[in-house]
Amino acid sequence: MQLLVTATSYSAEANPKTRAQYSKVSQTKDDKLSTTWPSRLAMMVIYTPPVTASVALLVLGLQGVNLPAGTLTIPSPSLAAVLCAIQFGKRCLEVLFLHKYSGRTDRGTPIMISVYYTLMAVLIAYASGDGNENLDMMTVGTFIFAVGITGNFYHHYLLANLRSASNRNTNTSKYVVPRGGFFSYVAAPHYFFELIGWLGIAIVSNHLNVYLVFAAMSSYLGGRSVAQNDFNRKTFGEKEWPRDRKNLVPFVF
Repeated sequence: MQLLVTATSYSAEANPKTRAQYSKVSQTKDDKLSTTWPSRLAMMVIYTPPVTASVALLVLGLQGVNLPAGTLTIPSPSLAAVLCAIQFGKRCLEVLFLHKYSGRTDRGTPIMISVYYTLMAVLIAYASGDGNENLDMMTVGTFIFAVGITGNFYHHYLLANLRSASNRNTNTSKYVVPRGGFFSYVAAPHYFFELIGWLGIAIVSNHLNVYLVFAAMSSYLGGRSVAQNDFNRKTFGEKEWPRDRKNLVPFVF
């Protein structure tokens, strides 16, 4: 599954006709209450199940819970699983207390993403619970994860403040040019640092399946960054948003 997601996500997300319809790049026109959710609720639907699954497996593992014979075993707690729970838990807190939302999102998209993220969280817990972690990799990976999650939060903070300032100044909800941090170099620095965080988790786990999670997320967020840059080029003028600004990785892509 990870190989399939890695192979298809970039092209799907870079294409306006096939990309996941949520966030500002959504082309969804249907605002019917029966088929859409408020964007904040939709984002909570995405992130609450994976953090719940991560925490539940960690708690059950710490308590030494044994399932009936012939069923799945509870994975041993691992640092990679803890970092995964932190990653998704942070996103829930940002959705609740940091980000500003104004639109609606179709219900199918967040449910689909949530299922994938939950499966990913479970995979990380089981793959990392086999005792394959070692101290050197855990140290390096944790440092990289800390850099990633800090950079991701910082750029989310910049985006939230830009939206708040715009609303205060104009009494309307409008998009403004993101500035500060790595926004001078790429359209989606928050995605760039999120990927650094996933790389840190993969290094901590020291397991091929978790490296494939990182590869799949790279494909997915790479495509999303193309969509974000396309949106910025259409929304802002040449002087506000240079047409040669990169998508995700400074000076490279």
